[in-house]
Amino acid sequence: MRDGKEAATIIMRFPKMIKIRQRFAGPVVDDIDQTVAEQLQAVGLAERIKPGMRVAITAGSRGIANINRIIRAAVAELKRMGAEPFIVPTMGSHGGATADGQVEVLESLGITEAFCGAPIHSSMEVVQIGETAGGMPVHIDKNAWEADGILLMGRVKVHTDFKSPIGIESGLMKMAAIGLGKHKQALLIHSQGVHGIRDIMPQVAQVVLEKANILCGVAIIENAFEQTARIEAVPTRLIPERERELLRESAALMPKLPVEEIDVLHVGEIGKNYSGTGMDTNIIGRIRILGVEEPRSPRIKYIIASDLSEESHGNALGIGLADLTTQRLFDKIDFKSMNENVITSTFLHRAAIPIVLPNDREALAAALRANWGVEPEQARIVRIPNTLHLEYLYVSEALLTEVAALSHVEVLGEPEELLFDEHGYLPKMHG
Repeated sequence: MRDGKEAATIIMRFPKMIKIRQRFAGPVVDDIDQTVAEQLQAVGLAERIKPGMRVAITAGSRGIANINRIIRAAVAELKRMGAEPFIVPTMGSHGGATADGQVEVLESLGITEAFCGAPIHSSMEVVQIGETAGGMPVHIDKNAWEADGILLMGRVKVHTDFKSPIGIESGLMKMAAIGLGKHKQALLIHSQGVHGIRDIMPQVAQVVLEKANILCGVAIIENAFEQTARIEAVPTRLIPERERELLRESAALMPKLPVEEIDVLHVGEIGKNYSGTGMDTNIIGRIRILGVEEPRSPRIKYIIASDLSEESHGNALGIGLADLTTQRLFDKIDFKSMNENVITSTFLHRAAIPIVLPNDREALAAALRANWGVEPEQARIVRIPNTLHLEYLYVSEALLTEVAALSHVEVLGEPEELLFDEHGYLPKMHG
């Protein structure tokens, strides 16, 4: 008599899948070096730079397109103006909340001293420079504080934990507050839950803008293809106002899944290089934070997290957003790194381990068994490589008519059987 595991593998009828392409529109920065130089000149930075002036450039932990090239261009322009730039890791508690760990994160993003042409000064030491009106102490990286000026650089995009009533989410303000504030400030802000990152974070950032010598902000937004859509230098006093406008522009450029009703979403890889939450909550329609309302769409019954990106260095934060995962992913988890990150954020559900199954085949079989009242061949299944790259994906036959009618979707092939390897895993998706 076959046991349940063997039966699930043998008798499950998987639907056929079809490859499709979503076409997104959006601007692209063609010449990064020239754009960065022109933007820094446009805000009058040359008039403020004195010979030998030490300028700290912030560098976060997000997988921002071309970030190493953008930093290198800023370094070159600052040197041309007579400054002596250096790079400061600004990523709160990421990298295991250690100085060496944060350098390793930068190196994984291509941000190295050799490539960027500037030294990296990494330390978890901070200086208290004030407090908010509500009494929260405000800290800043000691190396940045002791510099003669700071170039605040970061990507502006919708946040994965909340929606802000004042239009300040993930961007330069967050970089000023949590990035420059290092682990200590991250703990203080995140200890207040969503209220901390949504409401107190902008107040902390405002203190930093007023107290620290922020020369200007360099805001980056991306299009749906993870390409650099805009690089804009923003005068310090205008950062809050301009960030609100850039957030709206960024939101309009975001990719999304082609349908709203999905039975099973198979995510090839989760990881910090795809989203700060491993899987972008805006894409999957799940936030899972106490007191925060879940998005109305998309509506996904079951999410399978198949693998963890190498760039995440074992930090599987976001695994708790999935319903099922694989032994392969579980074996890659560095619990110390992940737990440090999630405990700092206080959003503990994000690191909760879902059902672990031996491979993709059995995870998908389990999801289809729990898809009440729907025959496997009729299941609405979507396969994506990750939540950042949504141009090429696969949909099941049950979705073909619906997606083929969409003006921005191109059907690229005929329905094909799911092909699992000898270990029961689906092949890695490529464009």
